[in-house]
Amino acid sequence: MKSAARLGIGGPVGSGKTALIEGIVPILMEQGVEVAVVTNDLLTTEDADRLKRKGFLSADRIVGVETGSCPHTAIREDPTMNQLAVQDLELLFPQLDLILIESGGDNLASTFSYELVDAYMFVIDVGAGDDIPRKNGPGFVQSELAVVNKVDLAPYVGADLELMRLQSEQYRQEKPVMYTNCKTGEGLEEVVAFIQKTLLFSGPMATASVS
Repeated sequence: MKSAARLGIGGPVGSGKTALIEGIVPILMEQGVEVAVVTNDLLTTEDADRLKRKGFLSADRIVGVETGSCPHTAIREDPTMNQLAVQDLELLFPQLDLILIESGGDNLASTFSYELVDAYMFVIDVGAGDDIPRKNGPGFVQSELAVVNKVDLAPYVGADLELMRLQSEQYRQEKPVMYTNCKTGEGLEEVVAFIQKTLLFSGPMATASVS
């Protein structure tokens, strides 16, 4: 049985992690990628239930983990619950190519254990302020991909998007940063292309890197 690639999706409460999943999973499926999702919530399965209601994945491909403790514990210090959820999905769907593991909302220090994931992205949103990149949070700085979400809100919350671009590049030291609006789909194709190149080793970006 093959093992599916595992991508963590972290970020603070309200940054748009679940909305990002809702946007990228249909694109991945259109490209023939077999996907499943594990979500983490403190004492509920709220995010899993939301994804199931959307209907773009069969309900049995979405597993909600109730961490019962600080969200980062279940993705870093002791990821056992998530590892078991991943194993169950791989047994049920041996054809899986990719499992997305969404963390419960946490602060900028949240990172994933590489015993659980092969790579992870960290999502922040413009509405939280344009000073987030320079706060130098480990999750934002160390992740394989940083996503600055809700770029459409910048004019309404007084955020300087160009400053965020400049400081994101500065603090991430040339690691990729992408800018998204999940309502319009802006930037989602680029996120999917990153996943294809980094984890699935296919798609236009991967082909370009080989040629």
